[in-house]
Formats: sequence, C-alpha cells, structure tokens
Amino acid sequence: MCPHGRRGGLNEPDDIDASAHAAIAALTRHMAVHGKSRDGPVRSLSAYVGDRWSTLILLVLDTGTWRHAALRRVLGEISHEGAISQRVLTLKLRSLERDGLVHRDTTTDTPPRVSYRLTSNGQGLVGEIRGVLGWIEDHSADVVAARCRFDAREM
Repeated sequence: MCPHGRRGGLNEPDDIDASAHAAIAALTRHMAVHGKSRDGPVRSLSAYVGDRWSTLILLVLDTGTWRHAALRRVLGEISHEGAISQRVLTLKLRSLERDGLVHRDTTTDTPPRVSYRLTSNGQGLVGEIRGVLGWIEDHSADVVAARCRFDAREM
C-alpha cells in the first residue's frame, strides 16, 4: 500500500499502462544513478534553467568576458525583474563557478580586476538553453491559447 492510501508505485502499476510503467521504471533507474543528494549535479544544474537569474547571467556571459559591475548593470537593464543586488550576483557567479560553468579571472593589478567568462561547459549549457528558448518562442502562441482556454473554463 502506498503511504498516501493508494495502491500503486512501480511494483503495482494500478492504472498505468505497461509502456508507461516500463518508461517510469527506466526513468527511476536513471535518476537512482544520480542519488538523492541535493547537491548532485542533476539537481543543481537543472535548477539553473528555472532560476530567476542564473540563465540570464549565462546568456550575457555567452557574449564575452564581463566585469562584475558591468554585468550587474546590463542584467538590470535587460531583466524584467529589475536590478540584481550585488550580493545575489556574487552568490550566483560563485555557484556557477563552483559547477565549472563560469571562470573567474583576477589580475595582479592593484586593486585587482575581476572578470567572468563562460567555460566550455558553460558554453555547452548555453547552447542547450538556447534550444529551450527557441522551443518557447516557437510555441508561445500555443501556450497563450492553452492558458486562455483554461482560464475560460475556470471562470
């Protein structure tokens, strides 16, 4: 018995057809390889795609090397969220650097100059993000129509 009071789960398919059951079992095995760690790459890197700032940071860094202040200014200009705080930008950049998507360059000048650029892995992820953005652009009219139909039903 399922903890929610329903039969089901992968061993008792309940109302799931055999092909869906097999696909879910394969997905479960695939996800088990990555473990349940909140810090695992599958979870943390997937979170970037839906993150409020990380995707935009990656897209801007895809245009070249940026210093912190200039990056912050440009993000504030192009984001519908408004300005990003210095602290949030620093935390996002550190997280992206930790995951090997962004490289932080520091000069030996006094004061030191810090700039950020994408790594090859960061460029690869941006390519995938651009694919998702292309899909969104191609299907945005369908999404708007679906929302209108849904909203009309709910009234």
